[in-house]
Amino acid sequence: MTDLVSGLLSTVAFAALGLVLLMIGFYVIDLLTPGKLGRLIFVEHRRDPALLLGSSVVAIATIVGTSIYTAETDTLHGLASTAAYGLVGIVLLAIAFVVLDLLTPGKLGELMTDDKDDPAIWVTVAVQLAVGVIVAASIT
Repeated sequence: MTDLVSGLLSTVAFAALGLVLLMIGFYVIDLLTPGKLGRLIFVEHRRDPALLLGSSVVAIATIVGTSIYTAETDTLHGLASTAAYGLVGIVLLAIAFVVLDLLTPGKLGELMTDDKDDPAIWVTVAVQLAVGVIVAASIT
């Protein structure tokens, strides 16, 4: 029974950390794009910001999931390494967004928050997912 309780507590701790990292990722993307991301997606129903946020969530979840999967049996050490990899991943996702914005014409944040769907979002989605996979692969 002790192993079950320990496992359940560990699961709750890792899940809570994962949720915190997803919230941090949300706020970082929100800072990188003009307007309020929550409003753009959930009130104005804009597709481009939703795709950007969705790809970032999947990228962060890939990093966090890989970190948890490869974590040591010591829960505290596993939580610390998951937090570190998650935060590094979020920073790298932000850097990738900024670098892509610098390398391409126009401003990605503005293109994604205007009234029309923009094909540039698909490149941004691919970059976000690619960075997530690369960081996850570096963990193993």
